[in-house]
Amino acid sequence: MKGMHVIVGVTGGIAAYKAVDFVSRLRKQGAEVQVVMTEHATKFVTPLTFGEISGHPVSVSMFQEVINWDVEHIALATWADAYIIVPATANIIGKIANGIADDMLSTQVMATKAPVFICPAMNTNMYENPITQRNLQTLRDYGYHIMEPDSGHLACGTSGKGRLPDPAAIIDWFDFTYHKSQELAGQTVVVTAGGTQEAIDPVRYIGNRSSGKMGYALAAAAARHGAHTILITTPTQLAIPMGVQAVTVHSAKEMKQAVDEVFDDCQALIMAAAVADYRVRNQAPQKLKKQEDFTLDLVKNPDILKEAGQRKQKQKLIGFAAETEHLIENARKKVDSKHLDFLVANDVSQQGSGFNVDTNQVSLVYADGTIKEFPLLSKKEVAERIIIALSELKK
Repeated sequence: MKGMHVIVGVTGGIAAYKAVDFVSRLRKQGAEVQVVMTEHATKFVTPLTFGEISGHPVSVSMFQEVINWDVEHIALATWADAYIIVPATANIIGKIANGIADDMLSTQVMATKAPVFICPAMNTNMYENPITQRNLQTLRDYGYHIMEPDSGHLACGTSGKGRLPDPAAIIDWFDFTYHKSQELAGQTVVVTAGGTQEAIDPVRYIGNRSSGKMGYALAAAAARHGAHTILITTPTQLAIPMGVQAVTVHSAKEMKQAVDEVFDDCQALIMAAAVADYRVRNQAPQKLKKQEDFTLDLVKNPDILKEAGQRKQKQKLIGFAAETEHLIENARKKVDSKHLDFLVANDVSQQGSGFNVDTNQVSLVYADGTIKEFPLLSKKEVAERIIIALSELKK
């Protein structure tokens, strides 16, 4: 969101306090934010608070003191790349749906050509009221983006649907919806993520240092580019990205089975998971007791990507290689032996690259010998470049 101009409209609901955190998160993402409040919203949170958090004066009244000589509601509406209302009461939803513009916020929404995002928050009965639902549907029909409210305990003392989602969830939804494109529309992209866990007994397993961050970033990017995205993941601490279908597995054999079930119907497979090369031949049925020494008998796991390369027809195949030496040489061998379209090679011995960090420095090694090298980037940026490279393969 770096450099984006975002207007945050705040209306008179108790959830207005969450908008403070939301504005703060937008600025941390690099956006420039201006806040517009209704008069009723100022009864819950002061304009001073939003002014300090946003770094800009807050607009409330159509007739407040002029700061610069411009038509305020038109100037801000033109300035905006996106307009998001957090929270949106039934009142403001009804106004916008019916073309009423009687305050600064509703007037700006009428004047802006930027995409408008609405986050409803209200009492369950008000949300479920057929008038409110009709108004929301009207806005959807006009192209407004509506976030589904959460269910849970409400400030009015009841429980049900109508709760404003957490600011972090609103950021994810806003980012996903605003940036969604159609380069991969109609395609199914399968992404694997995380490190497999090969059981020794019911308690212990052989694992690796993969956090899953790269695979999750790839799944999020594929979904943003319009693909039906299936994320086959080992257990991680990461949230499932917006718009992604997740399948949880543990071992390499489970991951292979999950990949096999969807491979024939997908257009692309991205194997970002760190799949264990070996597994224990005979898993102990009970926890092994501590002893001086014991030996594990290991057998080789299936090579999921190589087998996919042998059976691929229309599918595009992308592999990952974490190396500590001879990076490009080893990458080229894997591209050839596994019939890949390209391989993402990264030297995990380099600082800021590889496991359990938020950055990565990679090279794309193509089947025709082409190499594209990228500088150290965030894993989100790396994922974006890989998905763009995938989309270009079909051209």
